[in-house]
Amino acid sequence: MITEVDINSTPMLTPTEVLEHIWCPRFTWFMNVQHIPQHEESRYKVLKGREIHARRETENKTYLRRKIGVIDKQIGVYLASPQLRLRGIVDEVLWLRDGSLAPLDYKYTVPNERDIVFKTHQIQIRIYALLVEVVYGKKVNKGFVAYIRGKYKLYEVPVNSEHQEEIQLILDEIFATIQSERLPKRTTQKTHCIDCCYRNICV
Repeated sequence: MITEVDINSTPMLTPTEVLEHIWCPRFTWFMNVQHIPQHEESRYKVLKGREIHARRETENKTYLRRKIGVIDKQIGVYLASPQLRLRGIVDEVLWLRDGSLAPLDYKYTVPNERDIVFKTHQIQIRIYALLVEVVYGKKVNKGFVAYIRGKYKLYEVPVNSEHQEEIQLILDEIFATIQSERLPKRTTQKTHCIDCCYRNICV
């Protein structure tokens, strides 16, 4: 459980770090135990994503997606919770007509060929949903992903207690890795190793 972790020495994780742990648990060990950075600043998609997020904060600032019940929004919101040990910047926090809130994130990619939200993007939205609930004290029943290279097509991501428990289990596993400092098993997906930034030092 989170309460067993030394909060003075355990970092607050970003949604990206959680997704990297799912991709391969050794990301957590290299980054948070060995403190070896990824140097992701040179990767094209990372740079492009940052450029787009910066632009989104200045364009269409007053536009509201009324078709999905949006009555207000905040753009580029930094969220952090010592309780969850999570932090991150969500592109938009939406106020919905039913009184609930919803996170929205833009992705510089094309939609899934099956016309559904990628699993990693679902998890990211549900992490933001946890943060929004704690930070704002409002119920979150769903979130949204907009695929920029799919003409900004919008997809809804359901959020419920089972989803939140799933996220919590992943977080517990990450904190356990950090606390124990034991090298976890690498991913069983060999294809994940091909483009991994740690492939040359992973034993």
